[in-house]
Amino acid sequence: MKLIDTHAHLYLEQFEEDRVEVMQKALQNGVERIYLPNIDSSSIDSMLEMEKKFPGKCFAMIGLHPCSVKENYEEELEIVKKWLDKRKFVAIGEIGIDLYWDKSFFEQQKDAFLRQIEWAKSLGIPIVIHSRDATDVIIELLNPVADERLRGIFHCFTGTVEQANAITEMGFLLGIGGVLTFKNAGLDKTIQEVDLKHLVLETDSPYLAPVPFRGKRNESSYVLNVAKKLAEIKKVELKKIARITTENALNLFV
Repeated sequence: MKLIDTHAHLYLEQFEEDRVEVMQKALQNGVERIYLPNIDSSSIDSMLEMEKKFPGKCFAMIGLHPCSVKENYEEELEIVKKWLDKRKFVAIGEIGIDLYWDKSFFEQQKDAFLRQIEWAKSLGIPIVIHSRDATDVIIELLNPVADERLRGIFHCFTGTVEQANAITEMGFLLGIGGVLTFKNAGLDKTIQEVDLKHLVLETDSPYLAPVPFRGKRNESSYVLNVAKKLAEIKKVELKKIARITTENALNLFV
């Protein structure tokens, strides 16, 4: 049984002491590929080092996270662009809008998001979207630029059936992680209405660990717990969840 973690920050300092063991545990749980989203210029070196250390298992993206869009965002975007000119990445991510912590750079977040979308379209690679407290805003921003060249994942999707439909109609996949296992999140009811062909699995390690690890450090091996919960909700065998979500991920990250 093959699983893919489409979103994990295993290069962060939370894994400094046991990164190799975390990778071994993930492989033992059937997680054959792990996709690493970037945050900003400070995370690039450690992310690329991890990709180098685990070839064929870890795959790096490049992008500017919306929470890192500050006064110097133009400089940060220039660094992203230089890396895109230098080598191939599997995606541009994670990018998007975050209105949870700070709304003061909302216009700059929109600008950074739309510019990185255009880079992805020109390079023919997908985007991975961060949309905390901003799903409707992002759907509205995407509508005018959505075409056959634009594809990707709405990472950590926790929205409504209506939002899921709007997103999948644009050709995007929904990244499903630990929140699916949370008792009162309500995501299980939404996902009942969404076809498996629109879903991929993720952890967002070290954040949002699934039950029974909620509140602890998340890691890629726990994507198996998300898969098991999805199988329970969909009333299908775990092997089917693994097969379809893995195919969805591989078809996106070509």
